[in-house]
Amino acid sequence: MKIEQMLIEDFDVFLGDHPYAKDFFESFGLKIEDNNTTVAGFIDSTDDIMLEDLGLNKEILLTSFKDFMSGMLELNEDSEMIQSVTIIGGNDKSGEPEDVEFTINRGEIICIVGPTGSGKSRLLADIEWLSQKDTPTKRQILINGKRPDKKWRFSTEHKLVAQLSQNMNFVMDLSASDFIKLHAESRLVENPEEKTMLILKKANELAGEPFSNDTQVTSLSGGQSRALMIADIAYLSKSPIVLIDEIENAGIDRKKALEILVKEEKIILLATHDPLLALRGDKRLVIKNGGISKVIKSSEKEFQHLGYLEELDNKLMTLRNRLRNGEILEVI
Repeated sequence: MKIEQMLIEDFDVFLGDHPYAKDFFESFGLKIEDNNTTVAGFIDSTDDIMLEDLGLNKEILLTSFKDFMSGMLELNEDSEMIQSVTIIGGNDKSGEPEDVEFTINRGEIICIVGPTGSGKSRLLADIEWLSQKDTPTKRQILINGKRPDKKWRFSTEHKLVAQLSQNMNFVMDLSASDFIKLHAESRLVENPEEKTMLILKKANELAGEPFSNDTQVTSLSGGQSRALMIADIAYLSKSPIVLIDEIENAGIDRKKALEILVKEEKIILLATHDPLLALRGDKRLVIKNGGISKVIKSSEKEFQHLGYLEELDNKLMTLRNRLRNGEILEVI
């Protein structure tokens, strides 16, 4: 819907469809009550003296409202319109061409495998920056088969990528619930308290050791903080592309973490050394000497091996938990 059409919409209906607009008006001290008028009528009914005290007039308020709504609508459209990411190969550390081009669609998991130091993190960085042959690898990243708009590369408001790195540090000493609620409110989502509770619930399902809503984020363990961020990315972040570096070291339920991201139709690229994760992807990229040497589509035979590997993993997890609980492993 165009902004001009919104102006003639019933004000209460408009707020129901765009609840974040209520925060816009309240930030100017305007009271939101039952209004039997249009959006334009509400703006026109504002008190001139009060607006003057704020250094505004109705014309400036109207212009500010249009700019605000244009930005919010554009943010939502950006997230919904991203359907695919294409990686066009550049060169490896020796300058040899990668000679690859492949596309990743929403809801797909692409695993990146290779020895330590082979260049997995460099590939993630190229995708995060939507490189256009302007990084050391000379790779090019396309969005929906086209060169990305500059705003997606250089504007923080239109960032398409959420990255979960191996090391995380919180600088705000807030409780987990306050931290997520603050993020929800900054996104102007409807019912931020409800969204906060959902994210905390999902985070505790992922974490090896549950934590309370009142736990300070600076006190969370590495696994707990990454569980919180994965749930936040899945249910709150607008970024359609998710980059994860070695989730196996996080101490979380890896399978469930991927499932919730796929369910929310994220485009997922995962650097990993874990065979359970590598075989769970739709494809895997093999990195050698800084370049993509192979693109392998996961086979049915490989999927059949997952059951056996999961049995082994569950046995190891049982042993880990017994050790954590102070048991002596005389019988395995």
